[in-house]
Amino acid sequence: IATPHAYVFDNERKLRYIGRIDDNEIPGREKVHDLRNAIDDLLAGRDVAVKQTKTFGCSVKWGGKLDGVKAYMAKLAAEPVSLTKIDAEGLKALRKNDSGKLRLVNFWATWCGPCVTEFPELITINRMYRQREFEMVTVSANTPDEEKKALAFLQKQQSSGKNFLFASDDKYPLIEAFDPKWEGALPYTVLIAPNGEIVYKQMGEIDPLEIKRAIVKNLKGYRTE
Repeated sequence: IATPHAYVFDNERKLRYIGRIDDNEIPGREKVHDLRNAIDDLLAGRDVAVKQTKTFGCSVKWGGKLDGVKAYMAKLAAEPVSLTKIDAEGLKALRKNDSGKLRLVNFWATWCGPCVTEFPELITINRMYRQREFEMVTVSANTPDEEKKALAFLQKQQSSGKNFLFASDDKYPLIEAFDPKWEGALPYTVLIAPNGEIVYKQMGEIDPLEIKRAIVKNLKGYRTE
């Protein structure tokens, strides 16, 4: 059994279809909509033409794999967390994005309630996609003398990716350096393609599902254009 794996039952709870959703895991490339066809057959009162298909994907994580999951989570928790100061030139380079990867940048601060609330979701998102052509970068808008406070928060959140801290108390030149259209409100989250194009931005707390969809749409090898 793999995920996603679909099961269709009729009104008598008899299993009528089992298998894939369609024939391609990349959105926009599918040619055969097996699940939809099975549902259409049932709704039309017909026998399901294709009752079972193979299913490509990750194996289901059964309870017997719990020890492996715990070991993986412990490994993530043990990853080192660091914080580096960033100036205007560094922010310009961050915005330019010559990394060759899809880059998610989140501006936050320890005193910003919505920033603190959404941060665990960002960590989850980073762990979901970091093995692909993707990276997450956090930038703390705390003052330089609050470095220890910002680092302690990042360590608690297990934010082991690239973490930066505004190098100056004078925030406005730093805001301008990254994005002249950004008014300065926090949190501020931007998804930047490898060519420097901003493909998603959110001033205020993110919608996790919305940002995941934006990431999948723009990941290298997953584009549907």
